[in-house]
Amino acid sequence: MADRPGEIEGRQPEGDMLGSPGPDQGYVEHLVDTVADALVLGAHEHLADVRAAVGAVANKRASLYGRAPVIHDVQAAVAALGFYKPAPSGAAGERRAELLEECHHPHYYKRLRAIVDKVPAEALHQPIGQITTVAVDW
Repeated sequence: MADRPGEIEGRQPEGDMLGSPGPDQGYVEHLVDTVADALVLGAHEHLADVRAAVGAVANKRASLYGRAPVIHDVQAAVAALGFYKPAPSGAAGERRAELLEECHHPHYYKRLRAIVDKVPAEALHQPIGQITTVAVDW
């Protein structure tokens, strides 16, 4: 029997589009602010969309550890999504821009979830220094 409202008993359901539940996920917005100047955006990418993607992936990493997001989750998300490096060129760059387009709007929540689902949990379990290559196949 759960001791608190909203507490999950047993294992968390797994699968695409289920989200990454965890405590204090709104704090990630402040954390993303601290790295926003370091983000390298492509020609057709917008900061609001990249911030949403980074925040959602950071929340996924935090939820894997069962805790609220910390700055290391945001840094890992930026590395895993490839926003510390120039945008990929060619078709990969176009796919990344298309997937990111407007993903910060609630109407495009499925698009944001698709971005998060592209990042494997195994990549997010690594220490930040070991996330040297982009974990997402755009």
